[in-house]
Amino acid sequence: MTALTLSTAAAPGLRADAIVIGVAKDTASRSQGLVVAPGAEAVDKAYDGRLAGVLETLGASGAEGEVTKLPAPSGFKAPLVVAVGLGAQPEKDAAFDAEALRRAAGVAARTLAGAKKAAFALPLTEAADAGAVGEGVLLGAYSFDAYKEKGAAKAKNGKAPLAEATLLGGKPRDKAYKAAVERAAAVAEELNRARDLVNTPPNDLDPEAFAAVAQAAAKEHGIKVQVLDEKALTKGGYGGILGVGAGSAAGPRLVKLSYTSSKATKSLAFVGKGITYDSGGISLKPAGHNETMKCDMAGAAAVFAAVVAAARLGLEVNVTGWLALAENMPSGSATRPGDVLRMYSGKTVEVLNTDAEGRLVLADALWAASQEKPDAIIDVATLTGAMMLALGSRTYGVMANDDAFRAAVHEAAEEVGEPAWPMPLPEHLRKGMDSATADIANMGERMGGGLVAGLFLREFVGEGIVWAHLDIAGPAFNESGPFGYTPKGGTGTAVRTLVRVAELAAAGDLG
Repeated sequence: MTALTLSTAAAPGLRADAIVIGVAKDTASRSQGLVVAPGAEAVDKAYDGRLAGVLETLGASGAEGEVTKLPAPSGFKAPLVVAVGLGAQPEKDAAFDAEALRRAAGVAARTLAGAKKAAFALPLTEAADAGAVGEGVLLGAYSFDAYKEKGAAKAKNGKAPLAEATLLGGKPRDKAYKAAVERAAAVAEELNRARDLVNTPPNDLDPEAFAAVAQAAAKEHGIKVQVLDEKALTKGGYGGILGVGAGSAAGPRLVKLSYTSSKATKSLAFVGKGITYDSGGISLKPAGHNETMKCDMAGAAAVFAAVVAAARLGLEVNVTGWLALAENMPSGSATRPGDVLRMYSGKTVEVLNTDAEGRLVLADALWAASQEKPDAIIDVATLTGAMMLALGSRTYGVMANDDAFRAAVHEAAEEVGEPAWPMPLPEHLRKGMDSATADIANMGERMGGGLVAGLFLREFVGEGIVWAHLDIAGPAFNESGPFGYTPKGGTGTAVRTLVRVAELAAAGDLG
């Protein structure tokens, strides 16, 4: 991963491949031109205060994500200046928000693939800004190249990721700045690990292999781990997980990761859908809908990464992660539409569509998590195409059995830069899942299918436990080109939300 350092050095004398500065749209004057953002004063001075004009001549507008390159001025040890757009200039005396800094840093880091060192002279008014820039750099520099012939040495367009980033204006000896950068590194490294898992081909990441990755990380970071295999799942009565995994030669697993703090007064449970490949089962997906279904374990990847990040950060909260892992395949032993499964909770479910499998594995894991009576449960899943139709490819839905908790999770998501939107759980949609044969069916009304899935999951949350459901089907896997600090492929969506929720719980601010 890209190395991060803080420095108070002046830009002209720093040896680097490039100096990164920020520019913004001037919204304060009638000219609506370009302004150089704070942090780049030394660079602007070297251009005799005419840097904004030079950049405008080159076509720069300050728009978010825009990159303009120009030769460094005489006397600079770095040969290149990279100006990256921050969007609209903040109102007077206001600072650029954290997400603008994250995105700008991410774009610059991606642009500078192949460089050994870059100095980032972006606006740093406080320690949190250094954390945002550092996080953006580390996420933007990400590449997945494990399956390319030349491996890590060649990544983006034949270039290795940026090797080192120095944050100018940072304070190396300031505890707050150091802590912000260390937090950024821990969260970004684990988020990138989640991306790696999502991007790994399903022939190399079946439930057993995923469980092994979790066991290795748990051992490294002092996390307790328990893995239930087919025999243990059968003995325990986990009918949902077993039913989904019945058609695959690769057996299902339920992984429990437990991070505990001696100073904790609150406990959280995170539950992740981990379908390592989703063919749809007997209700086979049509051509064009299964090529990216290796990403159907993104919820479990996010939960796994968040628990490890919480441990690395030493958060004063107990966090348990439940990874419900199975491969959904069609075969002679696969669950059929019309079959009835007896879930871990004792409820029976009539399976009307085997492609509505995520809710079945989550149901067992949610009930298992409920038995420990945590203060709150959050599940994360690439659950429904309906949520993608509702919110698009960059925003995930948040449902909950408590309005205040839903609002708190939504605010946490927005704070860390993960677009989310609160969604309802309309009671009238529950009737559509009534079954003449079983306690409930795994399908209901087609319209509002994402909400129906949320209502199904609610049935398996223990009484009196606050719960939220994150349907990340849209943003979990980016099929288009990279943007900001988001790469093509696995994105690691929800990791930062879960970590932030854990931090709020540790501080007693979750509500």
